[in-house]
Amino acid sequence: MGRPKMALPYAFLPSMDLRHLRYFQAVAEELSYSRAAERLRIAQPALSRAVQEIEAELGGPVLDRNRRRVNLTPAGRVLLRETSILFERWEEAMRRVRRTAAGEEGELRLGYIGPPTQPFLGRLLAEYRQRYPLVAVHLEERTPERVWEMLAKGRLSAAFTRPVSAAPASGLRTVLLRQERFGVALPASHPLAARKTVSWKSLAREPLIVLARREGVGSHDGILAACRKAGFAPRLAYTPSLIGTVLSYVEAGAGLGIVPESVVTPEFPLRFVLLQPIITIPLVLVWQEDEDTPAVQRFRELLVEWQKAGRLWKA
Repeated sequence: MGRPKMALPYAFLPSMDLRHLRYFQAVAEELSYSRAAERLRIAQPALSRAVQEIEAELGGPVLDRNRRRVNLTPAGRVLLRETSILFERWEEAMRRVRRTAAGEEGELRLGYIGPPTQPFLGRLLAEYRQRYPLVAVHLEERTPERVWEMLAKGRLSAAFTRPVSAAPASGLRTVLLRQERFGVALPASHPLAARKTVSWKSLAREPLIVLARREGVGSHDGILAACRKAGFAPRLAYTPSLIGTVLSYVEAGAGLGIVPESVVTPEFPLRFVLLQPIITIPLVLVWQEDEDTPAVQRFRELLVEWQKAGRLWKA
C-alpha cells in the first residue's frame, strides 16, 4: 500500500500555522532536534509535537528520525522548499506593509492648478520622490472646480487649488498656503507700468482680460466685484480658459490682464503692478479624509516643513 498523497503547503488547514512551519523549517535545516531547539530557544518536546501535528495534517511523514540522525523524506524536501518560499514572501509582504504604514510606499494622486504652483511644485515633488522613492506619484492638472469634483469622488488623494463656492465639503480637509494679491499684468511700455500700485478705478477705461468664469469662479467673480465696488463696469475684451492665454493677449497688446501675483514671474516679459485696495484669493492644499494614507500624510508633512522654512516661494 502506497503512502498517502501529500497536500500542498498552500492548502493547510486552519490548525496549521506559521509557528508549525517555523519549527519544521528549523529541524529540517539543522537535521537535529536539539540544535533546532537551541536555535529557536524552545523546549525540544514542542518541536516534536509540531512536526507530528504537521505529519498528521498532511497525511504522511516529513522526517525520518532515529536515535542518531534526522533526514528529510521526499515529501519533507518539498515542504522545506515551499516553506522557504512562503517565508520569503511573507517577510517581503511585511516589509511592504511597514513601508506603506510609514509612508515610504504607496500611491499619491495629486491634483493641481498650473501657474500658482509653478514656483514650488517641481522642487517639492523632487524632494518627496527622493525621500520616498517607492511611492508612485500621479499628477493631474485641472481647473479648480474639476479638482474639487475629483477629490469628492476619490479620484485624487490631495490637490493644490483655489476654493470654489460650490465645492463639496463632505470629507474634505484644507490648509491655507497663501493669500495671493491681485494685480494687473501689462507691457513695460504702458503708462501704468512705472507705478508700484494702481487703483481699480484706473482700469475703468482699459480693455481687460480675465480668466473665464467656468475655469475660475472665485477669481472671476472677485475681480468683477472689485470693479463694481470701484464704481465701474469692466470692459472685458477677452475671457480665455487658460491663465497663460491671458498673458499672451497682454503681450499682443489686446488689453490688461488681471491676475494673481504668482502668475507673472521675473523672467516673463511683462510688468506686474499691485491693485489697490488689495483683493486676495487663497491657494490651498485639499485632501480627501478617506484617502489620507501614510503616503499623503508624509507629503503634507514635507509641505508644512517647506512652508515653515520659507522654501515654497524661494528656491
